[in-house]
Amino acid sequence: MLTLADVVEAIQGTRPTGADLGISEAVVDSRHAIPASLFVAVLEGHAYVSQAFDNGAILALVDQDIDPAFKVVDLRSPLPAGYCFPEPPFALRVEKTDTALQTLAAFWRKKFNIRVVGITGSVGKSTTKELTAEILSQRFRTLKNQGNFNNEIGLPLTLLRLGPGYDLAILEMGFYQPGDIDLLCSIAKPQVGIVTNIGTVHASRSRSQEAIALGKSELVKALPSSPEGTAILNRDDPLVAKMAEMTTANVFFYGLDSSSDLWADEIESQGLNGIRFCIHYQDEVFHLQAPLIGRHSIHTILRAVSVALIEGMTWGEIIFGLKHASSQLRLVAVQTKQGALLLDDTYNASPESMLAGLNLLNELPGRKIAVLGGMNELGPYELIGHQKVGLRAAEVVDKLIVYQKNARMISNAAMEAGFPVQSIEALDDPDAVVNTLNSILREGDVVLVKGAHGLRMDHIVQALEVEE
Repeated sequence: MLTLADVVEAIQGTRPTGADLGISEAVVDSRHAIPASLFVAVLEGHAYVSQAFDNGAILALVDQDIDPAFKVVDLRSPLPAGYCFPEPPFALRVEKTDTALQTLAAFWRKKFNIRVVGITGSVGKSTTKELTAEILSQRFRTLKNQGNFNNEIGLPLTLLRLGPGYDLAILEMGFYQPGDIDLLCSIAKPQVGIVTNIGTVHASRSRSQEAIALGKSELVKALPSSPEGTAILNRDDPLVAKMAEMTTANVFFYGLDSSSDLWADEIESQGLNGIRFCIHYQDEVFHLQAPLIGRHSIHTILRAVSVALIEGMTWGEIIFGLKHASSQLRLVAVQTKQGALLLDDTYNASPESMLAGLNLLNELPGRKIAVLGGMNELGPYELIGHQKVGLRAAEVVDKLIVYQKNARMISNAAMEAGFPVQSIEALDDPDAVVNTLNSILREGDVVLVKGAHGLRMDHIVQALEVEE
């Protein structure tokens, strides 16, 4: 268990005596504090130290002045030998709480002889993390990020959950600007790195796909050299495949190309029942079915299987894990009162994930309706990204509803491709979208709802979903 002594040693380099106070977990949200927890006050979190203590936290990391009613131990200077800590709860003053959290996580991670798998890419990180963890859990006790804890705060919090008995950590690593993944790797020390693909999300900050690829390549560059390190790369994405030249780790290619180390063909959608496919590895061939939805899920499957093979799992374990997978995270199918099927893919949106959603819609029987919102952070790819989605929508859907301003670029591209104007609705109000769908939906229809997370299009789905 993490202790007060660990916190002080990580920050100051010297282990104090009489500091065996145990810490149950670390949190940055005071509402999530539990008995014996460590509350890390990040930014406005300093205003909630009292609430964290009320909820059971025994320690707080702070870098600002707080209510003088609370005891504070200043770690910005070395503590005197034999220092006697006050009774909890109390605060620990540091230079910067986020840096202290990262330093503590790196210190704690080094105490465990575990394998760490890092996952980055533009699309598919979370489903890859979940499916990989499910398969590897057939043999190993596995730690993974919860939700979107994939940044400079969330990943350290995840690592602080390590304890005796863990064999592996599967860690999603988010990228926003150069240096982000390098920082996360310096904390987590992965031996295996997966790069899913390079899309246009975050191009508003990175300016180009090449710059995004350079940022993602920080993962493969940080891996230990072969044979300890392995980079799992998507051969079907040229920018990812090129990363083989940027690492001294072993390179393991996956994809639909038969020159890959692990590859698949004969991919067949079974609608909401998953996909069937043939998977090839060395001289072995397996005909399999998995419950993940959509042909695009094959790359998620290949990534997870690649890790399992590298970690020495048997095909029996891998196949069992695939058959019982429940990792269709982001896209959820629900019924409306009219008997239509609603594909809720409202978590977020990029051109790549929009196209994947439309391709899934195309695979399903029934009249096809798409409710599409705009996409954010595309930078110089904003227009072409929306246009690509509009062109594909024109090929797939029978009815197109675009939601709010940026989505007009989608409908404009669809119209230019010959999609009938009378089959397009441009709406700015969520209630108007709900009313329109209620008026046109009928049994057997399939509706894709997708857009940027900030549009909160999940409210549209909630208004239409049949309550059980």
